[in-house]
Amino acid sequence: MSKKFLVTGGAGFIGSNIVDELIKLGENPIVVDDLSTGNRTNLPSDVIFYECDVRNKEQLEKVFQAERPRYLIHTAAQISVSKSVREPFYDAEVNIMGMINLLDLCVKYGIEKVVFSSSGGVMYGEDPKIYPTPESVCPDPFSPYGIAKLSCEKYLKFYEKEFGLRYTALRYGNVYGPRQNPDGEAGVIAIFAKRMLRGEQVTINGDGEYIRDYVYVKDVVNANIKAIEIGDGESINIGTGMGKSVNDVFQTLKSKINYTPEPIYGPARAGDLRKSILENSKAKNILNWEPSYDFERGISETVSYFERGK
Repeated sequence: MSKKFLVTGGAGFIGSNIVDELIKLGENPIVVDDLSTGNRTNLPSDVIFYECDVRNKEQLEKVFQAERPRYLIHTAAQISVSKSVREPFYDAEVNIMGMINLLDLCVKYGIEKVVFSSSGGVMYGEDPKIYPTPESVCPDPFSPYGIAKLSCEKYLKFYEKEFGLRYTALRYGNVYGPRQNPDGEAGVIAIFAKRMLRGEQVTINGDGEYIRDYVYVKDVVNANIKAIEIGDGESINIGTGMGKSVNDVFQTLKSKINYTPEPIYGPARAGDLRKSILENSKAKNILNWEPSYDFERGISETVSYFERGK
């Protein structure tokens, strides 16, 4: 019997990869996506799909009424840190109010558990002092995007205490891989790969020494699947414990693609942290999760994907 999963943002980068894995496991996921950044072509043609904005509670309720899901995997989000800096109201509408809409409906319709896509990359602020950074470091997000993600975790905690709603919040590093949107503002690996494959100029923001913990999307999918059954009430880092600079990313892609031009260095982006690396022992201990893709292998699979669609 299917467990009935509702995947918000299921036509997007991370969500559609989760949908694929659920189908492989014999489930019949229900997808909600407003297609603002997701794409219907990321999904099998026969998947149950609702074009719906998480800000629209009335529309969402119709999905809950019709489908009666048992589990919610919430990946729908406004995902750009720089856009959140420019448009904090919009970011809060999607990322906070959208979450509250879903949590209210989860309680009303008896959802058994929520797995939430949070962010470790922005959670610990400008200078957490400890690298790789464990969850024991007090959250101190700087950008509206990070503030919203922390707020969502707090709401999850409230709904757990008040209504008994089970949850796990997964704090991702910088996720990359097939289906990442190369035309948005987030996702430097996808953006660079597409431009390099087309022989176009690549621009690096700032000095290129912004360091991130890049985690491959298939590893992130695996963490979501594990969190369905375990990790209740926890916020858990999902990262590799290793950092790569934007310059490292450029050089790795350059060698994989045989790209010859040098990058242009432009102005730094507002809201960008200098360094974020996630300590992942909690994921190992609680979720029995650790990354199976190293950076080279993940980049190779990502380049192969973009080569097919360039």
